[in-house]
Amino acid sequence: MEDIENYVNLLLEKIVAYLPNIIGAILAVIIGLWLIKFITKKVRRIMEKREIDPAIRGFTINILNVGLKILLFIIVITKLGVETTSFAAILAAAGLAVGLALQGSLSNFAGGVLIILLKPFRIGDWIEAQGVSGSVEEISLFYTHIITFNNQRAVIPNGELSNNKVINYSSEDRRKDAITVGISYDSDIKTARKVLMDIMERDERIDKDPAPQVFVAELADSSVNLSVRFWAKRDVFWGAHFDFMENSKIELEAAGVSLPFPQRDLNFFDMSKNKDEESKAS
Repeated sequence: MEDIENYVNLLLEKIVAYLPNIIGAILAVIIGLWLIKFITKKVRRIMEKREIDPAIRGFTINILNVGLKILLFIIVITKLGVETTSFAAILAAAGLAVGLALQGSLSNFAGGVLIILLKPFRIGDWIEAQGVSGSVEEISLFYTHIITFNNQRAVIPNGELSNNKVINYSSEDRRKDAITVGISYDSDIKTARKVLMDIMERDERIDKDPAPQVFVAELADSSVNLSVRFWAKRDVFWGAHFDFMENSKIELEAAGVSLPFPQRDLNFFDMSKNKDEESKAS
Protein backbone atom coordinates (compact mmCIF):
# COMPACT_ATOMS: atom_id res chain seq x y z
CA MET A 1 0.00 0.00 0.00
CA GLU A 2 2.85 2.34 0.84
CA ASP A 3 4.45 1.62 -2.55
CA ILE A 4 1.26 2.69 -4.35
CA GLU A 5 1.12 5.89 -2.32
CA ASN A 6 4.76 6.58 -3.17
CA TYR A 7 4.10 6.09 -6.88
CA VAL A 8 1.04 8.36 -6.72
CA ASN A 9 2.98 11.04 -4.88
CA LEU A 10 5.84 10.75 -7.36
CA LEU A 11 3.41 11.06 -10.25
CA LEU A 12 1.78 14.12 -8.72
CA GLU A 13 5.18 15.69 -8.18
CA LYS A 14 6.09 15.08 -11.82
CA ILE A 15 2.78 16.57 -12.99
CA VAL A 16 3.26 19.63 -10.78
CA ALA A 17 6.84 19.99 -12.00
CA TYR A 18 5.80 19.78 -15.66
CA LEU A 19 2.59 21.77 -15.22
CA PRO A 20 4.18 25.12 -16.19
CA ASN A 21 5.62 23.47 -19.31
CA ILE A 22 2.26 21.94 -20.22
CA ILE A 23 0.44 25.23 -19.67
CA GLY A 24 3.11 27.05 -21.70
CA ALA A 25 2.75 24.51 -24.53
CA ILE A 26 -1.05 24.87 -24.56
CA LEU A 27 -0.78 28.67 -24.61
CA ALA A 28 1.84 28.42 -27.38
CA VAL A 29 -0.56 26.29 -29.46
CA ILE A 30 -3.49 28.67 -28.95
CA ILE A 31 -1.50 31.85 -29.58
CA GLY A 32 0.52 30.26 -32.38
CA LEU A 33 -2.56 29.08 -34.32
CA TRP A 34 -4.10 32.53 -33.95
CA LEU A 35 -0.90 34.19 -35.19
CA ILE A 36 -0.65 31.81 -38.16
CA LYS A 37 -4.24 32.61 -39.12
CA PHE A 38 -3.57 36.34 -38.74
CA ILE A 39 -0.33 36.25 -40.76
CA THR A 40 -1.79 34.19 -43.61
CA LYS A 41 -4.80 36.53 -43.85
CA LYS A 42 -2.51 39.57 -43.87
CA VAL A 43 -0.28 38.09 -46.57
CA ARG A 44 -3.33 37.12 -48.66
CA ARG A 45 -4.72 40.68 -48.50
CA ILE A 46 -1.36 42.19 -49.47
CA MET A 47 -1.06 39.83 -52.45
CA GLU A 48 -4.65 40.55 -53.51
CA LYS A 49 -4.00 44.31 -53.36
CA ARG A 50 -0.97 43.90 -55.59
CA GLU A 51 -3.07 41.74 -57.94
CA ILE A 52 -0.67 38.81 -57.83
CA ASP A 53 -1.72 35.78 -59.87
CA PRO A 54 -4.33 33.68 -57.94
CA ALA A 55 -2.33 30.49 -58.44
CA ILE A 56 0.79 32.08 -56.91
CA ARG A 57 -1.31 33.47 -54.06
CA GLY A 58 -2.79 30.10 -53.16
CA PHE A 59 0.51 28.27 -53.51
CA THR A 60 2.39 30.81 -51.37
CA ILE A 61 -0.29 30.80 -48.66
CA ASN A 62 -0.20 27.00 -48.50
CA ILE A 63 3.59 26.90 -48.14
CA LEU A 64 3.53 29.70 -45.54
CA ASN A 65 0.80 27.92 -43.57
CA VAL A 66 2.66 24.60 -43.53
CA GLY A 67 6.00 26.23 -42.67
CA LEU A 68 4.55 28.22 -39.75
CA LYS A 69 2.82 25.16 -38.34
CA ILE A 70 6.07 23.18 -38.45
CA LEU A 71 7.77 26.05 -36.60
CA LEU A 72 4.95 26.09 -34.04
CA PHE A 73 5.33 22.33 -33.52
CA ILE A 74 9.06 22.77 -32.77
CA ILE A 75 8.28 25.57 -30.29
CA VAL A 76 5.65 23.44 -28.51
CA ILE A 77 7.90 20.41 -28.07
CA THR A 78 10.65 22.70 -26.82
CA LYS A 79 8.22 24.04 -24.22
CA LEU A 80 7.51 20.46 -23.15
CA GLY A 81 11.19 19.98 -22.38
CA VAL A 82 12.29 17.98 -25.42
CA GLU A 83 15.88 18.82 -26.37
CA THR A 84 16.04 20.38 -29.82
CA THR A 85 19.36 18.73 -30.70
CA SER A 86 18.07 15.20 -30.18
CA PHE A 87 14.79 16.13 -31.77
CA ALA A 88 16.60 17.52 -34.80
CA ALA A 89 18.39 14.20 -35.29
CA ILE A 90 15.12 12.29 -34.95
CA LEU A 91 13.43 14.74 -37.34
CA ALA A 92 16.21 14.33 -39.92
CA ALA A 93 15.95 10.54 -39.80
CA ALA A 94 12.17 10.67 -39.96
CA GLY A 95 12.37 13.16 -42.82
CA LEU A 96 14.59 10.82 -44.79
CA ALA A 97 12.24 7.88 -44.20
CA VAL A 98 9.16 9.94 -45.07
CA GLY A 99 10.91 11.34 -48.15
CA LEU A 100 11.65 7.84 -49.44
CA ALA A 101 8.09 6.73 -48.71
CA LEU A 102 6.51 9.80 -50.31
CA GLN A 103 8.54 10.14 -53.49
CA GLY A 104 5.36 10.55 -55.51
CA SER A 105 4.14 13.37 -53.26
CA LEU A 106 7.51 15.13 -53.50
CA SER A 107 7.30 14.80 -57.29
CA ASN A 108 3.84 16.38 -57.17
CA PHE A 109 5.18 19.21 -54.99
CA ALA A 110 8.03 19.85 -57.43
CA GLY A 111 5.52 19.72 -60.29
CA GLY A 112 3.39 22.34 -58.52
CA VAL A 113 6.43 24.62 -58.19
CA LEU A 114 7.17 24.22 -61.91
CA ILE A 115 3.56 24.99 -62.84
CA ILE A 116 3.61 28.16 -60.72
CA LEU A 117 6.96 29.32 -62.14
CA LEU A 118 6.52 28.37 -65.81
CA LYS A 119 2.76 29.09 -65.94
CA PRO A 120 1.64 26.66 -68.68
CA PHE A 121 -1.86 27.49 -67.44
CA ARG A 122 -3.54 29.73 -64.89
CA ILE A 123 -6.62 29.55 -62.70
CA GLY A 124 -9.69 29.98 -64.92
CA ASP A 125 -8.00 28.58 -68.06
CA TRP A 126 -9.72 25.78 -69.98
CA ILE A 127 -7.22 22.95 -70.43
CA GLU A 128 -7.08 19.35 -71.55
CA ALA A 129 -4.70 16.97 -69.78
CA GLN A 130 -4.57 13.33 -68.73
CA GLY A 131 -7.81 12.63 -70.61
CA VAL A 132 -9.66 15.39 -68.71
CA SER A 133 -10.94 18.66 -70.15
CA GLY A 134 -12.18 21.52 -67.99
CA SER A 135 -11.59 24.82 -66.23
CA VAL A 136 -8.72 25.12 -63.72
CA GLU A 137 -10.20 25.99 -60.33
CA GLU A 138 -7.25 25.58 -57.97
CA ILE A 139 -3.52 24.79 -58.06
CA SER A 140 -2.58 23.42 -54.63
CA LEU A 141 0.71 22.08 -53.28
CA PHE A 142 0.27 18.60 -54.71
CA TYR A 143 -2.80 18.61 -56.96
CA THR A 144 -4.58 20.72 -59.57
CA HIS A 145 -8.37 20.85 -59.36
CA ILE A 146 -10.31 21.01 -62.64
CA ILE A 147 -14.05 21.53 -63.09
CA THR A 148 -15.21 19.62 -66.18
CA PHE A 149 -17.91 20.62 -68.67
CA ASN A 150 -20.39 18.44 -66.73
CA ASN A 151 -19.55 20.28 -63.47
CA GLN A 152 -17.51 17.41 -62.08
CA ARG A 153 -14.30 17.93 -60.11
CA ALA A 154 -11.17 16.22 -61.43
CA VAL A 155 -8.08 16.17 -59.19
CA ILE A 156 -4.85 15.61 -61.13
CA PRO A 157 -1.39 15.24 -59.51
CA ASN A 158 0.92 18.13 -60.34
CA GLY A 159 3.75 15.73 -61.20
CA GLU A 160 1.76 14.28 -64.10
CA LEU A 161 0.72 17.72 -65.33
CA SER A 162 4.28 19.04 -65.33
CA ASN A 163 5.70 16.01 -67.16
CA ASN A 164 2.99 15.35 -69.76
CA LYS A 165 1.18 17.12 -72.56
CA VAL A 166 -1.24 19.89 -71.60
CA ILE A 167 -3.45 21.69 -74.13
CA ASN A 168 -4.41 25.20 -73.01
CA TYR A 169 -7.44 26.46 -74.93
CA SER A 170 -7.43 29.81 -73.11
CA SER A 171 -3.86 30.90 -73.80
CA GLU A 172 -4.74 32.73 -77.04
CA ASP A 173 -7.40 35.39 -77.60
CA ARG A 174 -8.67 33.78 -80.81
CA ARG A 175 -9.36 30.24 -81.97
CA LYS A 176 -9.55 28.76 -85.45
CA ASP A 177 -12.44 26.47 -86.32
CA ALA A 178 -12.32 23.69 -88.92
CA ILE A 179 -15.71 22.23 -89.88
CA THR A 180 -16.31 19.60 -92.54
CA VAL A 181 -19.59 19.91 -94.50
CA GLY A 182 -20.45 17.09 -96.86
CA ILE A 183 -22.62 17.68 -99.95
CA SER A 184 -23.85 15.15 -102.53
CA TYR A 185 -22.04 14.65 -105.84
CA ASP A 186 -25.15 15.94 -107.65
CA SER A 187 -25.03 19.32 -105.84
CA ASP A 188 -23.28 22.41 -107.20
CA ILE A 189 -20.05 23.16 -105.31
CA LYS A 190 -20.09 26.88 -106.12
CA THR A 191 -23.64 27.27 -104.78
CA ALA A 192 -22.71 25.44 -101.57
CA ARG A 193 -19.57 27.54 -101.14
CA LYS A 194 -21.54 30.78 -101.60
CA VAL A 195 -24.16 29.74 -99.03
CA LEU A 196 -21.51 28.88 -96.46
CA MET A 197 -19.54 32.07 -97.09
CA ASP A 198 -22.72 34.17 -96.74
CA ILE A 199 -23.44 32.57 -93.34
CA MET A 200 -19.97 33.50 -92.06
CA GLU A 201 -20.08 37.03 -93.49
CA ARG A 202 -23.38 37.75 -91.71
CA ASP A 203 -22.14 36.48 -88.35
CA GLU A 204 -20.45 39.38 -86.52
CA ARG A 205 -18.73 36.98 -84.14
CA ILE A 206 -16.63 35.52 -86.95
CA ASP A 207 -13.49 37.53 -87.73
CA LYS A 208 -13.17 38.90 -91.25
CA ASP A 209 -9.38 39.19 -91.03
CA PRO A 210 -8.10 36.67 -91.83
CA ALA A 211 -11.02 35.99 -94.15
CA PRO A 212 -13.10 32.81 -93.73
CA GLN A 213 -12.43 30.04 -96.23
CA VAL A 214 -14.39 27.26 -97.91
CA PHE A 215 -12.61 24.72 -100.13
CA VAL A 216 -12.96 21.14 -101.31
CA ALA A 217 -11.06 18.94 -98.86
CA GLU A 218 -11.97 15.43 -100.00
CA LEU A 219 -13.88 13.48 -102.64
CA ALA A 220 -15.23 10.86 -100.25
CA ASP A 221 -17.22 7.69 -100.97
CA SER A 222 -20.66 9.22 -100.46
CA SER A 223 -20.02 12.98 -100.46
CA VAL A 224 -17.90 15.90 -101.56
CA ASN A 225 -16.43 17.21 -98.30
CA LEU A 226 -16.05 20.98 -98.02
CA SER A 227 -13.72 22.30 -95.33
CA VAL A 228 -14.86 25.50 -93.60
CA ARG A 229 -12.24 27.57 -91.75
CA PHE A 230 -12.81 30.71 -89.71
CA TRP A 231 -11.39 32.59 -86.73
CA ALA A 232 -13.38 33.86 -83.72
CA LYS A 233 -12.72 35.38 -80.32
CA ARG A 234 -12.32 32.80 -77.57
CA ASP A 235 -15.36 34.03 -75.63
CA VAL A 236 -17.78 33.66 -78.58
CA PHE A 237 -16.10 30.76 -80.37
CA TRP A 238 -18.49 27.98 -79.38
CA GLY A 239 -21.58 30.08 -80.00
CA ALA A 240 -20.38 30.87 -83.52
CA HIS A 241 -19.49 27.20 -84.08
CA PHE A 242 -22.86 25.76 -83.08
CA ASP A 243 -24.87 28.45 -84.88
CA PHE A 244 -22.91 27.84 -88.07
CA MET A 245 -23.60 24.10 -87.86
CA GLU A 246 -27.34 24.71 -87.56
CA ASN A 247 -27.56 27.48 -90.17
CA SER A 248 -25.47 25.58 -92.71
CA LYS A 249 -27.94 22.69 -92.82
CA ILE A 250 -30.99 24.96 -93.01
CA GLU A 251 -29.63 27.27 -95.71
CA LEU A 252 -27.96 24.59 -97.83
CA GLU A 253 -31.20 22.64 -98.04
CA ALA A 254 -33.10 25.86 -98.84
CA ALA A 255 -30.66 26.48 -101.72
CA GLY A 256 -31.25 23.00 -103.13
CA VAL A 257 -27.96 21.54 -101.92
CA SER A 258 -28.50 18.07 -100.51
CA LEU A 259 -26.56 16.74 -97.55
CA PRO A 260 -25.87 13.04 -98.16
CA PHE A 261 -25.65 10.18 -95.71
CA PRO A 262 -23.71 6.94 -96.08
CA GLN A 263 -25.32 4.54 -98.57
CA ARG A 264 -24.72 0.90 -99.42
CA ASP A 265 -25.89 -1.13 -102.45
CA LEU A 266 -27.16 -4.58 -101.48
CA ASN A 267 -27.41 -7.32 -104.13
CA PHE A 268 -29.65 -10.33 -103.38
CA PHE A 269 -29.08 -13.71 -105.02
CA ASP A 270 -31.65 -16.49 -105.28
CA MET A 271 -29.73 -19.48 -103.91
CA SER A 272 -32.67 -21.85 -104.49
CA LYS A 273 -31.97 -21.90 -108.26
CA ASN A 274 -28.43 -23.08 -107.64
CA LYS A 275 -29.71 -25.84 -105.39
CA ASP A 276 -32.22 -27.00 -108.07
CA GLU A 277 -29.49 -27.07 -110.72
CA GLU A 278 -27.22 -29.09 -108.46
CA SER A 279 -29.99 -31.62 -107.71
CA LYS A 280 -30.76 -32.08 -111.43
CA ALA A 281 -27.09 -32.58 -112.25
CA SER A 282 -26.78 -35.24 -109.59
